[in-house]
Amino acid sequence: MLNTILILLNLVIAPNSIYNYSFKTIEGKTISFSQFKGKKILIVNTASKCGYTPQYEDLEKLHKLYGKKVVVIGFPAGNFGDQELGSNSEIAEFCKKNYGVSFILSEKVSVKGSDIQPLFKFLTTQSNPDFTGDIKWNFEKFLINEKGELVHRFRSDVKPTSQTLLKNL
Repeated sequence: MLNTILILLNLVIAPNSIYNYSFKTIEGKTISFSQFKGKKILIVNTASKCGYTPQYEDLEKLHKLYGKKVVVIGFPAGNFGDQELGSNSEIAEFCKKNYGVSFILSEKVSVKGSDIQPLFKFLTTQSNPDFTGDIKWNFEKFLINEKGELVHRFRSDVKPTSQTLLKNL
């Protein structure tokens, strides 16, 4: 009985749209996802010392080419082999200096485990045609449609400028 009540409470209380979430940018400004209504959003868990780190360049290209209709947001995380730099300022400096990043970066977050950021707990449990469950590595991508729904999820090896991803924009 108690489990049933907890499940029902969770359904009532738990946000069911990305628009119910917000995050802090790498500069410390709070941004609500609701401000992106009507645009697609590409959310990527990033890291500065990973074999996939050069994808920052492709994310920047995507941002410049499709920025009017797609919001690119990088979420630096050190969950995999501690491959993210220490502080937010170090991460911001690295991304700007090495890849010219001008798209939105969040503050450093956790994307799995007991300290998972609520946004990623939400994203990893949402139905989509690809897969659900824990993030396996850096640079996994979540594509949100204009209504705030997760419509595709891509593993780390799918480049941001690949046809696999671009055909969904």
